[in-house]
Amino acid sequence: MARPLEHPGFARTYLALCRTAERLGAAPGHRRLLRGLEGRVLELGPGPGSTFRAYPAEVEAVVALEPEPLLRAAAQQAAARASTRVVVVAGVGEALPLAEGSVDAVVSSLVLCSVGDLPAVVAEIRRVLRPGGVFRFVEHVRSPRPARARVQAGLGPLWSKVAGGCHLDRDTPSALRAGGLELSWTRRLPFGPADVLGLLAPLVLGEARRPLVDASPTPRGSGPSR
Repeated sequence: MARPLEHPGFARTYLALCRTAERLGAAPGHRRLLRGLEGRVLELGPGPGSTFRAYPAEVEAVVALEPEPLLRAAAQQAAARASTRVVVVAGVGEALPLAEGSVDAVVSSLVLCSVGDLPAVVAEIRRVLRPGGVFRFVEHVRSPRPARARVQAGLGPLWSKVAGGCHLDRDTPSALRAGGLELSWTRRLPFGPADVLGLLAPLVLGEARRPLVDASPTPRGSGPSR
């Protein structure tokens, strides 16, 4: 579920998991995540590029930012087969190589659990979105049930070691609000067969927006532009 920098062992495992998911029919989930997007899109951590074929025709171009070399190579192969124009680049979420307000939408799928500095990444998402732009995400989050949240916290250090830096209990919706994004909606999704993984890490599909009028200057994390 996490996609760290320079972690080839986990990257190989994650690549195999993604390819298995594709064979089992992950495409409808990708289309649901991307439905209604248009214009220029930034996708954070696309892994092997499983989503690329699911972008709607209204999307003009995708910049796909993948920090892990093995997954980035696979994503470049997927980009060559996509009907949408996709450019795969190296980089990290804490310093996005895009200008402020330069994209209509940002997408992440099982990415924010593993970033090193979540507030900085949220600040960068907000910065590169145009006013009114959309952040669409599917992420596993901290359980709303206190007992399960305690289990997540207890398993967290071991899980992070074996899962490439993944954090089980990140409160991503709260982090988005704290970073100046307006949460439009969230929807609980099943996580794996019979939602077995969802008992440990609830999966949420959601959307947030950069406000049309910002209440404050761009927060921390303004990265390089091109």
